[in-house]
Amino acid sequence: MRFLLIHCRTYCSNAVISENLHIARYGRLGQIHNARQVFDGLREKNIVSWNSMVACYFQNNQPNEARNLFEQMPERSTVSWNGLISGYVKNRMVKEAREVFDKMPHRNVISWTAMIRGYIQEGLVSEAETLFLKMPERNVVSYTVMFGGLIQDNQIDKARELFNTMPVKDVVAWTSMVGGYCQTGRLAEARQLFDEMPERNVFSWTTMISGYVQNNHVDVARKLFEVMPHKNEVSWTAMLNGYTQSGRMNEAMELYYAMPYKSVVSCNAMILGFSQNGDVDKARNIFNQTIEKDNATWSTMIKTYERHGFELEALRLFTSMQTQGVKPNFPSLISILSVCSNLANLDHGRQIHSQLVKNLCDTDVYVNSVLITMYVKCGNLVKAKIVFDKSPNKDIVMWNSMITGYSQHGLGEESLKLFDKLCSLSISPDDVTFIGVLSSCSYTGNINKGVEIFNSMKLKYSIDPKTEHYACMVDLLGRNGKLDEAMSLIKNMPMDPDAIIWGSLMGSCRIHMNLEMAEIAAKKVIELEPTNSGPYILLSNIYASKKKWCEVEDVRKRMRLEKVKKSPGCSWIVIGKEVHMFRGGESENSTHVEYDLIIQMLEYLMGLIREAGYCPDGRFVLHDVDEEEKVHSLGYHSEKLAVAYGVLKVPKGIVIRVMKNLRVCGDCHSAIKLISKVVSREIVLRDANRFHHFKDGVCSCRDYW
Repeated sequence: MRFLLIHCRTYCSNAVISENLHIARYGRLGQIHNARQVFDGLREKNIVSWNSMVACYFQNNQPNEARNLFEQMPERSTVSWNGLISGYVKNRMVKEAREVFDKMPHRNVISWTAMIRGYIQEGLVSEAETLFLKMPERNVVSYTVMFGGLIQDNQIDKARELFNTMPVKDVVAWTSMVGGYCQTGRLAEARQLFDEMPERNVFSWTTMISGYVQNNHVDVARKLFEVMPHKNEVSWTAMLNGYTQSGRMNEAMELYYAMPYKSVVSCNAMILGFSQNGDVDKARNIFNQTIEKDNATWSTMIKTYERHGFELEALRLFTSMQTQGVKPNFPSLISILSVCSNLANLDHGRQIHSQLVKNLCDTDVYVNSVLITMYVKCGNLVKAKIVFDKSPNKDIVMWNSMITGYSQHGLGEESLKLFDKLCSLSISPDDVTFIGVLSSCSYTGNINKGVEIFNSMKLKYSIDPKTEHYACMVDLLGRNGKLDEAMSLIKNMPMDPDAIIWGSLMGSCRIHMNLEMAEIAAKKVIELEPTNSGPYILLSNIYASKKKWCEVEDVRKRMRLEKVKKSPGCSWIVIGKEVHMFRGGESENSTHVEYDLIIQMLEYLMGLIREAGYCPDGRFVLHDVDEEEKVHSLGYHSEKLAVAYGVLKVPKGIVIRVMKNLRVCGDCHSAIKLISKVVSREIVLRDANRFHHFKDGVCSCRDYW
């Protein structure tokens, strides 16, 4: 009988222990419902069962349920009270934790340390210190937590005083103090303490190496790394980061291939290092070699493509990431939003917006700024304004995005109204705001308002105009034919005019055919930016428009001599989620799968607009060829091909959106206006300067661009 009783008690005890382990396991997995089912099903609950269930609620961010269960406990130990304090601390509820701490019947060193840790976690270091000084007894953990808080608060000397008073110092305490010195750049003191350590582990060595790396002493870090008795993944990666962050990628590669095990963190560091060095191919090679990719691997590679102008590759990689079931993280979503902005891929941008809404990120100020920029660059100002209006908190970046957006779309009046509203709300505009507003005045030809706003910058808002603001004013005056005033403004600037200033003047000279001033401006731009093809091309345009073919050829020769290359004109359109790219010229696009249909549609459209009065403008052909060749050349400009494909593929009633990497030519501008009329379609063209909304034969820019 006695044997059976002992056996039963042992069995019951073991059963409770097993169930308690199940509760803890379900809590870690976030399966709080299952944990509660096991708890409620226990025939015999001991104090550990109650503590485990309370901890589960805290672990799953349900502090109220945890407190309710705690109040129902038939008995409580100091461990139970400590669990309540720790749970509140983990849920960043330090006030509630302190109420429990003050109320608990018995406190031990763990209670005091948990409360101190809570204050430090919230940055309340002085409160933590006050409590620490009242502690009846301290152990090495409480000391380490306290001086860790002082280090976190950059009170290094005070931390060292406390460190010196510690009766017992373990390796964690020594290492924390070394890390504190490294954090503040006091490497000599860190190294002295490191050398004095009675015992070092791999973490101690790695901390010292990381300290050297973070303070740009990579070669010293390498010497220490070489004499390390034992190395782990973290130490290898710390040394690798030293090389990648300082751009020493050859040494980084040698170390990377010498690593006994290449962790995903080290692979990500290599991808990022190559990205920062502009070596996209090598970054992709490392990406391909990485067997176990995490979210950071994908987002770093996507960011690499986005940063270096490989937008299509970024989109393909993002699609591949989703296909493989990897959930996009915040950085990758933001990168793809930027890609959608650059490509004007509205459909993909909307999809990313939906994911941000699902992830509850759409109230973030930074996210909304990126979303507004994306919709503006995709030509959907209505949606951009909806995001702007819905944002509960608007920073100046968001206001600037909308003001600039209206300006770029030729809606100068709306841009100025928004600027007035900004000022009426007593929000201080910054220098970017004024670039947007002055650009609006320039695009709409509103000289008086532009001059008034420019003068108000210094007088009313205490903002000194920068080169960019002077460039806007030169553009404003020059576009309106006031070239002499524009030149006078340049001569009286408080700073030396840069290439943008002279480029603005040169653009105006082209509009008003002032060859003499254009040559002066071109010479200045070429002096400042000898490899920039822009001034050469603009000068060629002016010479060609005046049929000065010898001068055109002289400009071309100089370009060849200086090895200046003109960026080839290209346009693109997104159909579905696929980007279709077109280049200028008949033969350049012959590989497109629907090339014949595109040419048929283009010829059909050109026939329609000729009937409507279109006459090809040979001034935009920069070669001395006969009129027939000029007409043929103009017909195959990339924007015309993209528009033809849009008419062919985009359903009626849907806006055709085309992007071009250069400024739209005057002939194409005239042609697309008429196309919008003869086929009754709305066409939005984004060129290098601004947006053109074509509808019913009229452009939003009012032929002023």
